[in-house]
Amino acid sequence: MVKHQPLQVYERQLCLSCLTGIYGCRWKRYQRSHDDSSKWECSWFFLLCCSFLLLLVWSYFWLEARNDYNEFNWLLYNRSAVWKDGTVPILTTTLTGFTYTAFLMILALCHIALGQQLNLYWIHKIVVLAILLTTITGVVSIDNFWQDEWDIVVISLQFTGPFLHIGALAAVTALGWVIASQVVRVERSRLQVVMLVIYVSVLLVLYLVPLCISSPCIMDLSKLGPRPAVIGRRGAPMLAPEHTIMSFSKALQQKVTALEADVTISLDGVPFLMRDRTLRRTTNVDKLFPGRQDHDASFFNWTEIRSLNAGLWFLRDDPYWTVQYMSEKDRNRTANQTVCSLAELLRLAARTNRSVIFSLRRPPPQHPRHQLWVSDALKVIQRSSILPEQVMWTPDWYRKKVRAAVPLLQQTSDEKLPVAELKERGISTLTLHYSQARAQDIRQFSGSNVSVNVYPVNEPWLYSLMWCSGVQSVSSDAPHILKKVPNPIWIMSADEYGLIWITSDLISVAIVIGIFIFQNYHLIRWKMSGMRSYNPEQIMLSAVVRRPSRDVNLMKEKLIFSEINNGVGSTDELSVYTGNGLDAYARDDIMMPARHASKL
Repeated sequence: MVKHQPLQVYERQLCLSCLTGIYGCRWKRYQRSHDDSSKWECSWFFLLCCSFLLLLVWSYFWLEARNDYNEFNWLLYNRSAVWKDGTVPILTTTLTGFTYTAFLMILALCHIALGQQLNLYWIHKIVVLAILLTTITGVVSIDNFWQDEWDIVVISLQFTGPFLHIGALAAVTALGWVIASQVVRVERSRLQVVMLVIYVSVLLVLYLVPLCISSPCIMDLSKLGPRPAVIGRRGAPMLAPEHTIMSFSKALQQKVTALEADVTISLDGVPFLMRDRTLRRTTNVDKLFPGRQDHDASFFNWTEIRSLNAGLWFLRDDPYWTVQYMSEKDRNRTANQTVCSLAELLRLAARTNRSVIFSLRRPPPQHPRHQLWVSDALKVIQRSSILPEQVMWTPDWYRKKVRAAVPLLQQTSDEKLPVAELKERGISTLTLHYSQARAQDIRQFSGSNVSVNVYPVNEPWLYSLMWCSGVQSVSSDAPHILKKVPNPIWIMSADEYGLIWITSDLISVAIVIGIFIFQNYHLIRWKMSGMRSYNPEQIMLSAVVRRPSRDVNLMKEKLIFSEINNGVGSTDELSVYTGNGLDAYARDDIMMPARHASKL
């Protein structure tokens, strides 16, 4: 009696099926392959890696550029004359693309770790290529349109560098599992050496990167200076329409120490607060004065300017996505705001004992006040009730004349000059963009009794960095956010950071060595055992295999015949050996079809 016995019981491998199915649309068992990936598929894997890394940098850029989102939208407005939040589509597409490529990268690494052939599905290829080209286009566009913003990446690395280093070290250490599995599996010694050299080189670079990391927040706590004062830049423009009495009142509620504004001279010589060259964005000039919405704001007289509404645009455009959190009372108040004059701002500052810092825009040459603009501003200051020492004068035009007319004015400058020249001009305060505020320069100015004010600082991480750098004050669009930062987000001594750095490196070295030892031990044990049960996942039945080996043909023959219980060894005696990445059978245990026939 002949008893047919299956050679192998097929096991469901749902995890592997999902990996190969999602990545390459290979859902069937026979579609999988342990062959080496073709050069074409390796090229697509390289493109996937490039897309992932580029999107990683791109995402980091926009995450840190959050401090300047309103500046970006303002630049877009100046080009298109239409206010819109251009960051929303960029952030949406960036997040979607990064999530997609990160998921594919994880699947690809799982394929490599399991020895599966990389075979990216054609739809994924199209999407990855589209993401790569779109990201490159975005990078080039930003470089042309907003080139100065790349400085935020360098500055943010001073704050995030130590943590990014630990994250990168953890990721590369975990990647050691994939590298080790490939090194022990590949039998071509030259390729093994190349893979090991590249991986070890990357690790060594990461181990030594902290030598190049310099952050103001790596300091002794005892050397930390006082908390920088917060200046309301155009008031509190996230809570109320910029340059309005309501905006400045909201800023005062957040305990700001000074108020900052942009001043323009009207046609009849009245200084008023306006950032833009025109009145189009922040007023209803298109309704009251149709056809003049693109005219320079200084060519309107004060009566015309005062008749404009300066709050409805805030409710309509919602530039900071904060209108939904406003009370009904604040919304009604916002809808009735008017353009604020410099005199009104000075009266408010005098009443609340706050300082005022403003930049003065000179009217065009054909303007009747083109030569008198400085005198117009000085007259308003002299006639107001504010103390002269509470006013910080920024314009560099006619500075000697200004000092002679009002000697007690605080002279400030937005130009980074040598200390000696600052002293000669009588300048006691520097107002600098954060990209110009380097820690060593700030210490030099502070040592010479020159205060440093930095703008715009809207994010807690940048405020913490400026605090550790030693600045005396910051100008912010978000005083309500900085109010909630009583201490720097992080600060550690050099010894503490050195301990974290060395400990992380030692842990990484131990883990990497352990991974390679385990992989080699596992391979040696597998080979020395001599036999293992047949795994149908390693049959080369896929049509992708162009040149089936002799070992594969033998494997197919073994699937044809069943074992006979008349003295012949059981199926456990059938052994499989691995060589060159393929499954081969031991010659001594192979039962040929003719011997089966003779026993029958």
